[in-house]
Amino acid sequence: MRVRVLGIDPGLGATGIGIVRGEGGRAQSYAYGAIHTAAKSPTPDRLNRIYTRISEIMEEENPHLVVIEDIFSLQRYPKSGLLLGKVMGVILLAACRRNVQAIEVPVREAKQVLTGNGNAAKDQLERAVRHILCIGEKIRPAHASDALALALIGLYRYEPVPGSKRQICAVALGGEMG
Repeated sequence: MRVRVLGIDPGLGATGIGIVRGEGGRAQSYAYGAIHTAAKSPTPDRLNRIYTRISEIMEEENPHLVVIEDIFSLQRYPKSGLLLGKVMGVILLAACRRNVQAIEVPVREAKQVLTGNGNAAKDQLERAVRHILCIGEKIRPAHASDALALALIGLYRYEPVPGSKRQICAVALGGEMG
């Protein structure tokens, strides 16, 4: 079965997007990019742009799985963690509204799977992604490289969820509303 996985590296200024299509754990094609928002725009407008564009990408690609980089917050910068949480919220909402299974993967896990080292540098992960996908030039922006890494992990781990896609969303929401 040919599988489409959407990897997302959430960020308020730039959200990385990576799409990998493949079969049997082998990538056959890919696409990548980023959703940019203006720093001077109000946060709700920025979140709406991310939600809208993610929803459009899901409509176009119809992914089987969405893999999102799990967020973390540094004690020094708690506001950053809160903003990333808001971005994650709109991404998870977009996936649920499209009835697509979404999982979160810590960046250290992605580094471990693709480079063999959970503490690998960002450029090591980017090189591993380029090697796996046979990409000659550097992947830019960097958020897109991380998103492709997440999509690859999703491709390797993809297992269909039993039942209808509608059940996936109902479980994520905690049940159906009236």
